[in-house]
Formats: sequence, C-alpha cells, structure tokens
Amino acid sequence: MTAASPPEILRAPLVVEFPFTRSLGPVQSAFLTGLREGVVLGVTTADGKVMVPPVEYDPVTAEEIRDLVEVGTTGTVTTWAWNGSPRPNQPLDTPFAWVLVRLDGADTAILHALDAPGPEAVSTGMRVRVRWAAERTGAITDIACFEPAGDGEAQGEAAPHSGEFSDAVTGIVAEARLDYSYSPGRAQTAYIAGLSEQKTIGERCPSCHKVYVPPRGACPTCGVATTDRVEVGPAGTVTTYCIVNIKAKNLDIEVPYVYAHIALDGAGLALHGRIGGIPYDQVRMGLRVEPVWTEGGRYPDHYRPTGEPDADYDVYKELI
Repeated sequence: MTAASPPEILRAPLVVEFPFTRSLGPVQSAFLTGLREGVVLGVTTADGKVMVPPVEYDPVTAEEIRDLVEVGTTGTVTTWAWNGSPRPNQPLDTPFAWVLVRLDGADTAILHALDAPGPEAVSTGMRVRVRWAAERTGAITDIACFEPAGDGEAQGEAAPHSGEFSDAVTGIVAEARLDYSYSPGRAQTAYIAGLSEQKTIGERCPSCHKVYVPPRGACPTCGVATTDRVEVGPAGTVTTYCIVNIKAKNLDIEVPYVYAHIALDGAGLALHGRIGGIPYDQVRMGLRVEPVWTEGGRYPDHYRPTGEPDADYDVYKELI
C-alpha cells in the first residue's frame, strides 16, 4: 500500500483593514487646517526648538505645548531613500524618493515624497519646496509631494501664529490596510486538510512529546521539528472560558454566548471554540464537550456537552 501524498501547501490573499475615526486636539487641528489653507505650522518646545509636524507634548519635559509658529514651504533634504516601485495609494504612482525635509524655520524634519526623475537627481542637502494638492481637505495629503527648488528660494525664520482658522478640521478618518499573501505552511495545511474530513490533526514533539494543536511545524520549547502527526479528540475539556455580551458585526450569534479554551483529548495545549447546547451560565471549567459540525462546514461550528462527568482539575490544570 502506498502512502498518501501530502496536501498541496495552501496560499490565499489576505486583507487586514481597520479604518477608524479619531478626534483632533487643538495642535493637530491647527496643523491640518493650516495645510488646507496652504500654511505649514509647527510648535515651539520649552527649549525653543520648532517641531514640524507639531506634537502636543514636549518630548523632553512631557509638558503640554501649544505655541504655534508658521514655517516656510521650502526646506532642505536631510536624508532620503529611492522608491523604484510605488505601491497603491502612495503619494506618487511613478518612482520617487522618500525624503526627510527640514523646512525653513523648523528644527525637525517631515517625511514625505519627492518627485524626482531618478535617484541621481536626489541628494542630502538639496533644496526642495512643497507642491500643494489641487484640492485640499485638511490632511497630510494636502502636501501632494515635494519638488526640487533653487538654492536661492526663500529661507526664513519661524513666525508666531494663532492657529485660528475658520471651519477648523476637528477629526480625521485614519485608514490602515495591509494586503498580503498568506500561507499556513506544511503543518497547518495538514491540519486544515484534516478538518475538511472532520478530523483534528496535531503534531508531536519528538523530544518533550507534547502534541500541538493546531500544529506549528516546530516545538517552541525544544526548538525541533514536529513531524509525527497525531489525531486528537474529538472530545475535550473546557479549561477556561469567557461570556461574550457584545454582538460582533457580521456574526450571526445571539448574545450572550460562551467562548472557551478546549483541551482536546490527547492534545498538549488548548484551542479556542464556542460552547453551545447548554445555557451560558451552566458552562464551567472541566466540562466535557464534543464538536458539532454543520453540513459542508470546514471546521466545528461549536462544541456541546458530551454528558460525561466533569474532568478532574488535576487532569487539565497544566493546560489552563
């Protein structure tokens, strides 16, 4: 009899996205509103340094600072790196340089893009100026990018500014997004393939003999590869749990419900699972449970009581 071939290593695109709305204090509100109006503002620290972009607390004394000043829209490149392959939503869609620019009148540098024909056209110490966006809304993107400037273009001192504008920007939406290709690797590919057959497959460390579920491909304690596959469960023991009272978006489960750590029989650590088939206030440590699969489901929908007596604490205490 020939051995079954290992499953093909899985890969899938994954997007992690977390846009959130945040309010602005008086300093950040003035800075972003100023950009909308074509003005760059900084803040003066206790020792007289001008910070651009401005911060709300002195990095040395931790005291609140609100003394705003207007700085120039020209400045000097302090360091740079060439970006030959711009990613989506970056400032420019053609190759450009990331630069730190110390604007005239400022003591710190601001990070932005420099529109240049190639890396040979960029150097530390070169003079640049702000290129404003055609439409400005009160965001860092109101500075479309920097562009080369002549050596004789304006240099000046920071001038006090009230920070007062009409229709000030008071909040922003910060969008965080990460696109990447994820592969669970050899060990978890086998685990996922086992779940499709309603089996839970772990891997045993050849040194300490702990069975990891889900498997990790190596024992984090001993540092050796885990290649011996072991089927565990299907029943297990609730080691710890929590009662969920807040309904999650896009999750069709009525609250309250119980989410638990479940040590499957034969496993060396507990995994997560929802408990069903029992009132939430009757779930307890030591409760014996088994998986419930829905038709066509790729993993257990939830775990329900088996009807067995509760496990003794000494049996599962090392798995809490």
